[in-house]
Amino acid sequence: MKKLDGKISLITGGTSGIGLAAAELFRDEGSRVIVSGRGQAPEGLEFVRCDLTRLSEIQRMAAEVRERWGRLDVLFVNAGVCRFAPIEEVDERFFDDHFNTNVKGAYFTVRHLLPLMPEGSAILLNASIARRIGRPRISVYAATKAALWSFGQTLAAELAPRGIRVNTLSPGPVETPLFEKMKLDPEAAQALHNRMAGSTALKRYARPVEIARVALFLASEDASYMTGADVAVDGGVF
Repeated sequence: MKKLDGKISLITGGTSGIGLAAAELFRDEGSRVIVSGRGQAPEGLEFVRCDLTRLSEIQRMAAEVRERWGRLDVLFVNAGVCRFAPIEEVDERFFDDHFNTNVKGAYFTVRHLLPLMPEGSAILLNASIARRIGRPRISVYAATKAALWSFGQTLAAELAPRGIRVNTLSPGPVETPLFEKMKLDPEAAQALHNRMAGSTALKRYARPVEIARVALFLASEDASYMTGADVAVDGGVF
């Protein structure tokens, strides 16, 4: 028997990186998988277009999921933005871009999809090891991920009486297009890559599937006694 047989899963930001790796793995483990995003629909996966910075689109996505699939057993809130800047270069737009997607969008995704989730469902929030480490230039991004970790704690307590588990993942550096979108010049990008890889005990970035495997564990009955937990998948960041 596969780990997610008969389940219906939704993965936000599922068109690339960790989200796409998780979508393919969940599908291979028996789940019917829906991915959401602003980009192109991935081949072979069911897709709902959604910009999580717009509450009206989140509400529309929830209505579409209800109409097309009827319920949701696993929700992996994975979509996010990541850009680094020193505090002197952070303006209101930079700040709002991060909080509108990573915090507001994540929270209201859970809020509007929750009515579709029966007892025994699982919610995963993709946080980051950045939430607990002090590094230059990541103040805004790290704060959004600390908020997601907090949601994981409080929503786990709130939803436990309904039989819904809530856990967070905290990846370290991962080889995903997220960092390419930071639009650094090649020399700066390579320096950042080397520095982040060097901060791990394993001295490398994770492959997206290595994060997806932990997401699968938390989504499945293998983690039936876990809620309010945060699992660091960071290669030993120090």
